[in-house]
Amino acid sequence: MSEATMTTEDQAAAPADGPVFAVKNLWKVFGPRAERIPHDTSLHGLSPAELREQTGCTAAVRDVSFEVNKGEVFVVMGLSGSGKSTLVRCLTRLIEPTSGAIAIDGEDVLAMDRARLRELRRHRASMVFQHFGLLPHRSVLDNVAYGLEIQGVGKAERRAKALEVVKKVGLEGLEQRKPGQLSGGQQQRVGLARALAVDPEVLLFDEPFSALDPLIRRDMQEEVVRLHREEGRTMVFITHDLSEALKLGDRIALMRDGRVVQCGTPEEIVGSPADEYVRDFVRDVARADVMSVRSAMRPAEADEESRGAALAPDAKVSEAIEAVARTGFPVRVMDGKRCLGVVDHAGLLGVVAGTAATPTVPGQGGVVA
Repeated sequence: MSEATMTTEDQAAAPADGPVFAVKNLWKVFGPRAERIPHDTSLHGLSPAELREQTGCTAAVRDVSFEVNKGEVFVVMGLSGSGKSTLVRCLTRLIEPTSGAIAIDGEDVLAMDRARLRELRRHRASMVFQHFGLLPHRSVLDNVAYGLEIQGVGKAERRAKALEVVKKVGLEGLEQRKPGQLSGGQQQRVGLARALAVDPEVLLFDEPFSALDPLIRRDMQEEVVRLHREEGRTMVFITHDLSEALKLGDRIALMRDGRVVQCGTPEEIVGSPADEYVRDFVRDVARADVMSVRSAMRPAEADEESRGAALAPDAKVSEAIEAVARTGFPVRVMDGKRCLGVVDHAGLLGVVAGTAATPTVPGQGGVVA
């Protein structure tokens, strides 16, 4: 392990309400003598092609740092080859990192022995893959209960738990069907139910819906939103689909060539792109559906605090556009009974045109390598 390894003192000092996952200076390099790449700073500025030419190595993950907070949906987004799937597999050491540090609840993942790793993968962080990996000879119920069976849970208890999560993901009535009798969306629900059955602290999704038809994909996205709203479970979601990332993510880490180029809320990513690459990525996003009314707000005049429609600070600009068009008055942005400001035609146009400033929400920023 590298200098970024978390010490025993660091772990002991970690607060109980600290991040679920903390990743620091993480590298994954494939190729001969891969371990030298993270420590040779003369190689860090090379493009992927230049690095391969000079060293024969590919750096799939390059000096990545971020934290995943309890109860949030953290999305890692990037195009094919950006390193996102390698990154999520490093979190539970399905792929061994080359250097850096990974901690779950303050515990050093890279220091875990095989038994501890099995416990991590079986109980604490459960993976949902794009390819469902269902057992074709087993029923839906037995597939869902499989993880519990591996854990040694008794038959009656695992059946009861499997029935509970089958109902939760909308597969009630299909318990005895085999995977071959299910649609793609239903099979993915079985995969999701199997992950939920072991009651993990974190759900890791590796592009789980990318092979599904658009309408089924939308239904599964809604299912994730609903489950998160009901359970508040921490989720790390990998995708190449920007609209999916914006819909699901509390925060988004955008990757390119193994690096995180920007980490922030959907509003920060769309409203304040870190560079031309991110700006090009979000160019066609409907800003009014992502930006909050805070981004269009101005101080209220005395006579504006008591008239016009009222919206919460996190309401989307699209809602304010409809309200202003309907009433003809600026929209009040209300925090309880307190008027924070108003949104008028000029503010709305500024957001849609991309000229309005993006508000920064305390505590929502990300750590970027």
